[in-house]
Amino acid sequence: MAAKRGLGKGIDAMISGDDTKAKKVVKEIIKEVDTIDINKIEPNSNQPRKNFNEDKIHELAESIKQHGLIEPLIVQKGKKGFYTIIAGERRWRAAREAGVKEIPVVVKEYSDQQVMEIALIENIQRENLNAIEEAEAYERLIKDFNLKQDEVAERVSKSRVAITNSLRLLKLDPRVREMIIEDKIKSGHARALLSVTDQEEQYRLAVMIFDNSMSVRETEKMVKKYLADKDKPTKEVKKKDTQTELIYKDYEEKLKTVIGTKVNINNKGKGKGKIEIEYFSPEDLERSSGRMMSMR
Repeated sequence: MAAKRGLGKGIDAMISGDDTKAKKVVKEIIKEVDTIDINKIEPNSNQPRKNFNEDKIHELAESIKQHGLIEPLIVQKGKKGFYTIIAGERRWRAAREAGVKEIPVVVKEYSDQQVMEIALIENIQRENLNAIEEAEAYERLIKDFNLKQDEVAERVSKSRVAITNSLRLLKLDPRVREMIIEDKIKSGHARALLSVTDQEEQYRLAVMIFDNSMSVRETEKMVKKYLADKDKPTKEVKKKDTQTELIYKDYEEKLKTVIGTKVNINNKGKGKGKIEIEYFSPEDLERSSGRMMSMR
């Protein structure tokens, strides 16, 4: 490992004014900075961020060529002399593209849970995670480290409601989640689609959102109309069935009056059915039969 090094043009160039406290903090950080052969550093396979914008990495690489890499990576010792990135994989990728041979790092030792939390917090603060990556990272903290939602919220400085809403995105159809990752639709679109429980319909609507470049507000209106139209046929059929039942009840009452005993009409649909006439004694049967015979 190379000797300790400073960063850029010095503390005074990094912090303007007379902020003595801030300069003191920076001095403490600089004391911890080492330089490591970039080929001895490897990414963290468990880091929450899975997708990297190659255009932005190229832009950062060009900046590194011009100004160097000012902010060090946070790493921890791995196996066989290698170091694992805890925070700063995007900078590491850009530095490699820029042809950097040695890279500034701060070497730390953390537990697996701490590594996960630090990587998640860094990406959230930089807004580098897409909504699905963020939700999956929260889910890992909950499942792998037995944290509750409010504990996750406290660690990443977010409200519990924000964590809950984020986790709900994982209930979406996998194809819809992939569309979020590919930035074809936003998390606001996705939250509106959560009301659609049929996953095929969910995906169909997501494609419509993308194809028509719909806003979140337009999406909310579309989903509201879809749900209303979906329920409408059911309501109309139920209303029709109720009207039919009333008609047959009326027939039953009229036949009961004429025959003098209880009558049930079993409607089988399509104009077909069965009439059942009840009797409770031989005399009752004779009387009801007599009334029906007199109707000839």
